Amino acid sequence: MNVGNAGGRTAGSMNNEPADMSVADADVSDEELCSLFPGAVDRDSAAHLRGRLRRRLLINRCAECGTWHAPPKPVCPSCLSEHVVATPVSGAGTIFMAVFLHQGPPAEGVDYSTPYPVVTVELDEQPGLRYSSTVVGSPNEEIQIGRRVELDWIMRGNVPTPVFRLAGKSRA
Repeated sequence: MNVGNAGGRTAGSMNNEPADMSVADADVSDEELCSLFPGAVDRDSAAHLRGRLRRRLLINRCAECGTWHAPPKPVCPSCLSEHVVATPVSGAGTIFMAVFLHQGPPAEGVDYSTPYPVVTVELDEQPGLRYSSTVVGSPNEEIQIGRRVELDWIMRGNVPTPVFRLAGKSRA
């Protein structure tokens, strides 16, 4: 599968890959990327998934108008430019929505015996820019709308997965 790079350019260098990309990451072929992220790789998501391998959360940003948007799409929803670039974000933000799952499909690292938190975080980069994941390192009672969070990473299925940690909470 050739996922190309049409909608998944990455900020950082002329060859559409970040300047700090390691040699090991550079050697991840499209086929290897597809095996690491089954069913998730297409031309719009490939740069974002390669970013995850480097523990970098990338969100598309329009090179014409500067608007951030997620999920990855090949066209800016604000100005319709095709010049969108997968750009790193800090991962800092505020919990916009929180849901606690009591059941769901089997997933590595998910235990439904204690309700599993899923949050949507409004990222600091732009009002309305949101990203969904889970919160780690805190009891569910502390995970509340309006709480500040920071980006963290866990390994799931042998790949780095972006998660959030309540701001000020140390890593275990």
